[in-house]
Amino acid sequence: MSIATHPLQIDLAAYLFMRLHQLGIRSIHGVPGDFNLVALDYIAPAGLTWVGNANELNAGYSADGYARIKGISALIIAFGVGELSALNAIGGAFAERAAVVHIVGVPSMASQRAGLTMHHSFGDGEFGRYRRVYKGFSCAQVNLTDASTAAEMVDWVLRECLVQSRPVYIELPTDFVQAKVSAERLGQDIRLSLPVPENDEVIENAAIENLLRRLYAAKQPLIIVDGFAPRYGISEETDELVCITGLPTSTTPFGKGIVNETYPNFHGDYAGAAGKQVYMPWVNLCDLIDTFWLRVSHFFRPGDIVMTETGTPSSGGRKFVLPPQTTMINSAIWLSIGYMLGTCTGAAIAQAEQIASGTRPPSSRTILFEGDGSFQMSAQSVSDMIRNRVDVVTFLINNDGYTIERYLHGMKAKHNWVQPWRYLESPWYFGAPRDDPSYPVFTRQVTTWGELGEVWGGRQLRAGKGFNMVEVVMDIEDAPSSLKNLVLMVQKRNAGGAGGEEG
Repeated sequence: MSIATHPLQIDLAAYLFMRLHQLGIRSIHGVPGDFNLVALDYIAPAGLTWVGNANELNAGYSADGYARIKGISALIIAFGVGELSALNAIGGAFAERAAVVHIVGVPSMASQRAGLTMHHSFGDGEFGRYRRVYKGFSCAQVNLTDASTAAEMVDWVLRECLVQSRPVYIELPTDFVQAKVSAERLGQDIRLSLPVPENDEVIENAAIENLLRRLYAAKQPLIIVDGFAPRYGISEETDELVCITGLPTSTTPFGKGIVNETYPNFHGDYAGAAGKQVYMPWVNLCDLIDTFWLRVSHFFRPGDIVMTETGTPSSGGRKFVLPPQTTMINSAIWLSIGYMLGTCTGAAIAQAEQIASGTRPPSSRTILFEGDGSFQMSAQSVSDMIRNRVDVVTFLINNDGYTIERYLHGMKAKHNWVQPWRYLESPWYFGAPRDDPSYPVFTRQVTTWGELGEVWGGRQLRAGKGFNMVEVVMDIEDAPSSLKNLVLMVQKRNAGGAGGEEG
């Protein structure tokens, strides 16, 4: 339905999903439930695609990843058990400023007013508990219970999501899904009504003058780029500032990939410069030791989305030397193990949409570095990837357990081991097609540099199409130096010392 021909009134759910489409969202994450089923009927007519995740936690992770690529995403799940399952993912999106529109299908207002004993509730007629919980995990909340103001409330909460770049919480009662609302506001661009501070130009000029004064007075200036720059839409401006000024520049681990790392004035992350490559004549026969994280940079190309899971991959990823226009996704604050596998689904879907629209190079790939313990936390995300036929390259680092916990306490402790899985069989278990050229599936285990070189040089991984998983076998004590340094700091903090920032 085009905006130009919209009727005077439309159903509330139609209005909501049309607004999401206007914001650039094309895919809706979530899990169906009896309190949101009717609302789901409005997704396709609004020009949106249903992703359909295996569980609510992974749906939240996937929505987070989609938002980090496209700027905003949407998630719809059911009241109570569904929204509590997603809470951890929404907490991470709130902490690290991912703009997720979280829609919850809730019981009818008639049922709530009557205080009925409903499933997914505590059986006491109190329906506000989950709303109060989410107040601490979202920057704005609305309960769409008044058709006369519902459209205005939808617009307001979506604006807050954009302005604050954090999750918002929308309750949609079952008896208001088809409530008639005015469609007139659909002709107004939400972005054009974003608040502009009074004397905005005066304030901006004063800030610039202050910055320049301090910059010219500095004897040894340094630009440090943090991960929140993309959340405020200033990634291109930041990169341009670094390029034009030529000032020495570093990024925090959370900000890695925002500026072009091939600039001569780029000096790695704040912990030190990106290391030099190490080559030895016998390297192809060596076990895969710490140099993995430096050498893997040769595999990347412009436009790639590179994702590193919490733990060994995130620490090792600090050593990556990224080509221009590479997007790096990691977690620096929330650090939920298993987050990145679920996030990869949403990021890959968003990347495919950008390739289709011509805003990202067609040769770009989604490349995930995942730990074996983390994989076991959210393995059902593989099902989501295959269901949606996303293109992804996964390097699964198999060191038989939780490496960071081993270094923290208990290198040989039983609780730091995980059940050994046949990881490379996972795509078949989750229904991957066999011998389908439209969606190829590639798996391989590597234990030496020679084997890894064969995989890197192969046509399948270079193309990055279909589902690809390379299991990289490492020793249980193999860890990058940055992770070992982090462990020492955490040990000091746990013992009562001050310590520095982990991110």
